Amino acid sequence: MRRILISSAAVLALTAVDLPATAQSAPAAAPAAAPAETEDARLNAFFERAFQARIALSPQQMTSLGLKTDYDKLDDVSDAAAARSLALQEAQLAEMKASFDPAKLGPQAKLSWRMFEYGVDQARLSNRWRDWGFQFAANGNPTTSLPVFMINNHRVSSVSDAEAYVARLTETERYMGQVATTLRARAEAGVVSPRFVFQPSIENTRAVITGAPFDGGADNPVWADFQKKVGSLDTDQATKDRLLSEGRAALTGPFKRGFDGVLTALAEVQTKADSDGGVWRLPEGEAYYNARLQLSTTTDLTADQIHQIGLDEVARIQREMETIKTKVGFTGSLQDFFAFLKTDPRFQYPNTPEGKEQYLSDARTFIAQVMAVAPQWFSNLPKAALEVRAVEPFREATASIAFYNSPAPDGSRPGIYYVNLSDMTQVLKPQIEGISYHEGAPGHHFQIAYAQEIEGLPRFRRFGGYGAYAEGWGLYAEQLGKEMGFYQDPYSDFGRLSTELWRAVRLVTDTGLHAKRWSREQAMDYFRQNSLLSERDIQKEVERYITNPGQATSYKIGELKIEELRARAEAALGDRFDIKDYHAVVLGSGSVPLDVLEDQVDAWIAAGGGAPAT
Repeated sequence: MRRILISSAAVLALTAVDLPATAQSAPAAAPAAAPAETEDARLNAFFERAFQARIALSPQQMTSLGLKTDYDKLDDVSDAAAARSLALQEAQLAEMKASFDPAKLGPQAKLSWRMFEYGVDQARLSNRWRDWGFQFAANGNPTTSLPVFMINNHRVSSVSDAEAYVARLTETERYMGQVATTLRARAEAGVVSPRFVFQPSIENTRAVITGAPFDGGADNPVWADFQKKVGSLDTDQATKDRLLSEGRAALTGPFKRGFDGVLTALAEVQTKADSDGGVWRLPEGEAYYNARLQLSTTTDLTADQIHQIGLDEVARIQREMETIKTKVGFTGSLQDFFAFLKTDPRFQYPNTPEGKEQYLSDARTFIAQVMAVAPQWFSNLPKAALEVRAVEPFREATASIAFYNSPAPDGSRPGIYYVNLSDMTQVLKPQIEGISYHEGAPGHHFQIAYAQEIEGLPRFRRFGGYGAYAEGWGLYAEQLGKEMGFYQDPYSDFGRLSTELWRAVRLVTDTGLHAKRWSREQAMDYFRQNSLLSERDIQKEVERYITNPGQATSYKIGELKIEELRARAEAALGDRFDIKDYHAVVLGSGSVPLDVLEDQVDAWIAAGGGAPAT
């Protein structure tokens, strides 16, 4: 779930924030609106003010949204800032309840009210367990995410933008100082990342301050980015030289000091790392994990229930795999077939620059074929572009296998489907098609990018998110690719099943690690016996679950709900069922908790189907 940083101080300024013209009162000549419409408009104006107050405390989020307010600042990531964030949300909720009557609202406004209240409930729960989180995880950390933010999000179209870039490089010392302070404080309270996290985190952090201008190597990625952006400015050479000099000084001075400080803190805390086990080992670890499951799935499913769902899904998917295995004439066991696919050269790309480029080309081809037929399956498609990129080398060691970055609302940054190509011997060709549909189209791009573009939806809904919904949709999109007529190669279709199996295994291993006290090796052994994943990916997956408890359960739980609701709609509507209308209902309200999604679909069914109102 994407958190929105907010503060109690900002609530005092709610009424002073300028609104866009569309949120202001109607012209005098317009006929009087119905009472529900008037109350809806008033509530939407409140939501816009609330959203602006929330993002006002997050300069980085404003940049991600294409705004240049506080363009020279980085976020406050201290405990005090987190407390202010929750206090503002509580104050906004109290103001909403005191100022509006839900009985006077229309259907969409009532849903927004419900979502706003639900979001504060989730913020309370998340904040209650904030200090249990691992800053440095197997699949990401603040020292690598900051350079990615500067490179991908900080645009430079003027001299002042470049000066703001330098200011942010300077701000890094303060920002990383807060990271180091929190790291030490959590370690003192007994919350220490597993042992396996530290070495790659230290290596990745050092990589951010390696190369020119820090030493005599090739240009550091941040330095290269700044030089490129300054070089493109329409200004005189003397100004460019000044900016480059200031950038170099900021990098070699406060920027490097900030990262050096984190390296020192990591070295200190590493000595306290004595386990690679689940969060059951932490103080109040069981309660923390239960909260993480609730946040990740937006349900009240218990660890035992999720574990059993996983076991059942593993068995079902493996039965379908047996059918394809027989179809291609393989006579060994399913585990033998897994080993065959992992080791036969025809299912791998060359571990060369050419091999990496071929992967990217294949992924783009899969997405292009979806785009060609998408209008037959969707009434509305995102306007934002979608690109496929390889993960930058400096963060390969801690980056996930594949993931999606949302576009900028103003079109200045496309949606990006990232793939980790650090070792092509561990990449399996049969899985690329399904992964492309999940991370790109019709998966995350059709959901996340489209939600940002829905007119009339309050911005806290357009840019908010719930993992069970988003990841459930991504996994549903993999199966949808088959319905669209793809996976013509039986090995690729087996790869589709293998990626679904991968998510079912997640239910078993995540709950196994954190609720049943499995060891890291037990979880990896279960993966080896029950999935097609390569050895590298098995290790990365299990380590990711250990350091991000509960998150991996969101995929399958969300997908099963979306499929359940579709089956319910097909049975109830019969010939009136239209897949485009169903997708419009599922995607048309933005990212929502699963119980809200169920209510939306049930209401659509009760209304007799058809194209949902917009």
